[in-house]
Amino acid sequence: MTAPAPDAAAIASTATERVTPDTVGSWLATLTPTPPAALRARLHELLVPYLDQPVSDVPDACLEAGEHLLRKLLASGSTSRGTALDLLAVDSLVTYAFQATASVPEQLESRAARAMERIAALP
Repeated sequence: MTAPAPDAAAIASTATERVTPDTVGSWLATLTPTPPAALRARLHELLVPYLDQPVSDVPDACLEAGEHLLRKLLASGSTSRGTALDLLAVDSLVTYAFQATASVPEQLESRAARAMERIAALP
């Protein structure tokens, strides 16, 4: 069963406490600025398999989840307005992956190269 996405009030109260996230799930709950509700819920859904992993796994978790969803979208040929939230989620996940990697600059170049290779290899 998928855990429900945290609501905006829970996120806001957590963010104001300045809690340092220790898992992918707590990182997601403390994102600032807080993503819009629909996007936040979709990101949570996509990251469920990674929520209990250490926060250091955020870049890989985001890239893997984004790649998985993009692969599904490309395979289905879905480019309608109905996939807009999913396309936004893919973009957000990749952006968050590199935002998280920025805190470890020595990994940025290799992570970018791997991400480009993996995304370019998608059918």
